[in-house]
Amino acid sequence: RGRGEPMPKVLFEPVPVLLLSPALTNQFKDYPHYNCPVYKTAERRGVLATTGHSSNFVMYVRVPTDRGQAHWTKRGTAIILSLSV
Repeated sequence: RGRGEPMPKVLFEPVPVLLLSPALTNQFKDYPHYNCPVYKTAERRGVLATTGHSSNFVMYVRVPTDRGQAHWTKRGTAIILSLSV
C-alpha cells in the first residue's frame, strides 16, 4: 500500500505504471494519500503560467500513504517524467 522510504543515498527510484482514469473530484475515494507533484524534468522549474503553476508542472497524483503530507514534502518527493534533458 503506497511507497515506503527509499534506500539510503538513492536519489531516483522507478514508479510503477499508473492507470489514470478521469473522474470528478467529488467522486474521488477518501483514503490517506500524498498529493505528489509530477514534473516534466528534474529541474522542477519553468515559466510561471497564468494558472500559477510552472510550465514544467504536469499534475498531482494521489499516492496512498500512511504518513502525512509534510513527511513527503520535506523529502522533496515528486514524480519526474524525464531524468535526461
